[in-house]
Amino acid sequence: MIKNERQTVLGSYSSEDVIFLLKDLSAADLEKSTAERELAIQQGIHYSEMLPVEYQPTREYLQLFDESLDTYKQKVAIAAGTVCELVMEEKGRDIVFVSLARAGTPIGILMKRYAQKAHDWTIPHYSVSIIRGRGIDENALLYILDQHPSKRLVFIDGWTGKGAISKELARSVRLFEERHGRVLDDELAVLADPGHCSSLFGTREDFLIPSACLNSTVSGLVSRTVLNDNWIKDGDFHGAKVYKELAEQDVSNQYIDVITAEFEAALPLIQQAKAELQQMDRTPTWKGLQSIETIQREFGIQDTNLIKPGAGETTRVLLRRIPWKILVKDKSDSRLKHIFQLAKERNVPVEEYKNMSYTCCGLIKPMETDQ
Repeated sequence: MIKNERQTVLGSYSSEDVIFLLKDLSAADLEKSTAERELAIQQGIHYSEMLPVEYQPTREYLQLFDESLDTYKQKVAIAAGTVCELVMEEKGRDIVFVSLARAGTPIGILMKRYAQKAHDWTIPHYSVSIIRGRGIDENALLYILDQHPSKRLVFIDGWTGKGAISKELARSVRLFEERHGRVLDDELAVLADPGHCSSLFGTREDFLIPSACLNSTVSGLVSRTVLNDNWIKDGDFHGAKVYKELAEQDVSNQYIDVITAEFEAALPLIQQAKAELQQMDRTPTWKGLQSIETIQREFGIQDTNLIKPGAGETTRVLLRRIPWKILVKDKSDSRLKHIFQLAKERNVPVEEYKNMSYTCCGLIKPMETDQ
């Protein structure tokens, strides 16, 4: 039971896999159409004050999700196992997984499952909110520290793009120490680090993590997180909705189970990947930012928040925002089938652009221009 009897989100994951420290806003009317939301964001309203309308995938797109899961299930299992091995070795046994909702949640579950399966370690796992420009949910962190006073918190996310969340986490941890006198480790563990923003990762390859393909239906039916003063009061956790009406389309646990089933066979490959990563210099170089600066200059984009690099972020642009165009390094790259499918459905031009370190990049349309 959460202290102070806070009503928290109960998604479709088992509480043995994850405990969401999020206020349940399922009854709140927070959704805006893509056009309304895009205009509001670009006029200065914070993205966390509203939610996008959930994209309802077409049959063709769901087929692509199934295909991508089948194609990448072993790769995701190896990356999840590898980053978990690095974390356990470098951070020790007395740890708590704190995944960043919502992209980090399935990755945190996979790491928890791997630790249990490969090492018989049961690691507590919570999912909390972090919001670009507004920080991490300090009430959630205080709750976790109260429950596990002797343990070290390990923050987990899905992937890196420009590194905005890595920077937000570092800033939040500094503020948390100033306010509460508690020192936390701001290193972010991720499944994939194509932006070169972390030293704890399973891979730096910019490939499609299938959980980036869908929204709530691969994230325990939980929405993006919300920080809106009309609904979130002092002492509350940040909020989220649970889309119970989408239960028939929910593949959250199927996704976890399919990848968990790969762990045993992948163990030798995980140990090999871990050994290779331990031999390399994993110091973050923020290499991806160089690509962003080049794209910003060449396409005349004033706001870097309108540039979303990498397979995961490009997918999100197509699912939630109003894309201007999609850049791909190689138009024949079979790993980007779902990108091409979504771009076709939304009538978004796809342009080959080789001068970047990512496989693809989504550019959001500036609402005040006709670019």
